[in-house]
Amino acid sequence: MHVLVIPVTPFRQNCSLIWCERSREAAIVDPGGDVERIEAHIASARIDVAQILLTHGHVDHAGGAFELARRLRVPIVGPHRDDAFLINALAEHGERLGVSATAFDPSRWLDDGAKVRVGDLELDVFHCPGHTPGHVVFYEPSDRVALVGDVLFNGSVGRTDLPRGSYTALVDSIRYKLWPLGEDVTFYPGHGPTSTFGWERKCNPFVADLALEYD
Repeated sequence: MHVLVIPVTPFRQNCSLIWCERSREAAIVDPGGDVERIEAHIASARIDVAQILLTHGHVDHAGGAFELARRLRVPIVGPHRDDAFLINALAEHGERLGVSATAFDPSRWLDDGAKVRVGDLELDVFHCPGHTPGHVVFYEPSDRVALVGDVLFNGSVGRTDLPRGSYTALVDSIRYKLWPLGEDVTFYPGHGPTSTFGWERKCNPFVADLALEYD
């Protein structure tokens, strides 16, 4: 699976362009904004975008989804339906933060255990609440790559002080959904550089095994 990270919006959110090498079919994960910039990368890569995937409903991740879906004529898939209240309020949140955003109805909500196909690739979907109640993570087992949105970062974790966030749920999502996938899994977070689950289990001050042992 090819992954191209495109930082977008004033929040420097990692929009990810992923595609299947053989078929050149692609998906855009979390297009928070800067739609023209994303389109330029699509054209440069010479790939065929078939869908937009969302990890969660915050405006920096989902704000550009409607406009990009309209331009590309592709469906929006995800997140889990528990983030519907965030999707419905995108325009209001965008106006408050000074960014363009439009509410929409996804073509498909995603549940834990669902599958999403991108060409020959099959992504496993994990419902990982905590940062938001409907947050999902996409995992490609062949290349052992995960797109984790704002659940986990290099050296940190997603904030849980926003509406319907839960620190306990976030830590449980990481410990019981992500860690079992294996320490060699490379993950692409919603902000900042990539890392591996193994490194975070050793060094992340919030969810390292040693830190949780004394929690």
